[in-house]
Order: sequence, then C-alpha cells, then structure tokens
Amino acid sequence: VSHRNARFTISLENFSNLDQTLHDPKGVMVGGMVYGGRDSDTWVPIEESFDWTHGIITKGASLESETTAATLGKEGVRKFNLMSNLDFLSIPIGKYIQANLDFAKGLKKTPLIFSVNYFLKGKDGNFLNDKTDKKVWYKWAELRVHNDVRAINTPTGRIPKYEDLKRLFKEVLNKDYTIDDYNKQFMIRIPENLAKIERIKEIYQTQVADTPKILSEVLEKQRQRLIETQKKHGDYITPDKLA
Repeated sequence: VSHRNARFTISLENFSNLDQTLHDPKGVMVGGMVYGGRDSDTWVPIEESFDWTHGIITKGASLESETTAATLGKEGVRKFNLMSNLDFLSIPIGKYIQANLDFAKGLKKTPLIFSVNYFLKGKDGNFLNDKTDKKVWYKWAELRVHNDVRAINTPTGRIPKYEDLKRLFKEVLNKDYTIDDYNKQFMIRIPENLAKIERIKEIYQTQVADTPKILSEVLEKQRQRLIETQKKHGDYITPDKLA
C-alpha cells in the first residue's frame, strides 16, 4: 500500500509538449512563474499578480501551506513557508527576498507571476476542485503570458473570466464548467485575505530582522484595497461584482 504522499518522477523527454529548445545553451524563455501552497480557505485556484514586485511579495514571500501526511505532527495546520522553500534557504530570509525582487531588474521581458491553490474547500469541507482542474489553470496562465485572454482585476490580483474557463474546461478536459462552480472557486474572501496579511506582517515584523521595507508597503497597499472593496461589496465577493 502506497503512502498518501507517495511521489513518482518522469523524464521530461516523455512529454509531447516539451520545448524543443530545452537543451539550447542559450536557455528557454520563461514566460511565467508559479507559487502555490495547500490553502483551504483563502486563495482562489489561480491568480496573476499585478507585477513582479507584487508577485514576489504577496504570492511567493507570503506563502502559507497546511501540513499534510508528508510532515510530522497534525495535518491541516497552517504554516509559513515562503516560496515553498523555507527549509532549503542558506541565506537570511530578507536577503533572499531582496535577491528575488532584484532578479527582474534589466530583463527585457519580465515573467508573469501566478499563485495557484488546488486545495480550496467549500462550506461543507469538500474540495472545490478536481485534481485534473490544474490543467485548465495552467492553460489559462499560458494564455495570459501570450496576452490571448483578458482578466478581472481584484484587490489581490487578476483572475480568469468565466467565459474563458468555460471554454477551456471543455477543450482541455471535455467537462462542463458552471457559473456556480466559478463563483464558489473565485469568490474573493475578504476576511480571510485580511487575516492572512496580518499573519504575514506579524511574522516579518517579529522574526525577520532584515525584511525589505517594500514588503510591508506592498502588503499595506493590498490591505487597503481589500478594505475599500469590502466597504463597497461586503465580505464575500463574486467576480461579476468586479468585472
């Protein structure tokens, strides 16, 4: 019997959509970067950041993940784990974040940054996504990289439009995608997002002495956007209110 967190690996050459320039010494053009954690109640399934700095700070440096069968102790405990990389850092956290912020300086084309969340749950405690839905989220991200679809601006980033996901679910998975599913998955959860910001700010203020100043500035701007939107539309906002 396999462990609940069992993994397997596969050679890249087995993928039919492998980039033909994989082994080109000049490298492969990177169009997007993705950060994701196990989050049952806050992040939507996929969201694009407003820009590189916003993405590094609110997606990568603010990443939390709930414990799984792969970790010791109780499952479902929310833990801070910036960029899903905390256990592997060999330099101070603040210096690491600053290096990521500086990475995009001088680039001719800055990659887009996305957050993903495959573990969002509904009020009944059941997952709102199937395991295969991630194929659609990544296809949408690819379309955004090439500017082939538009998006809806929210206080926390850019999310897909329903008509685009409806088409992609049919094309990619041959599944019908309802407006009800869309609203449940991409509802902006203001209280949960505000609580997350407070948790992240507390961590950096009390545990990371070399936190870049811009981190608190970006988080505060996001907090203000959330509060302003909350005043207009309430605590839980379906995408049509923001389109």
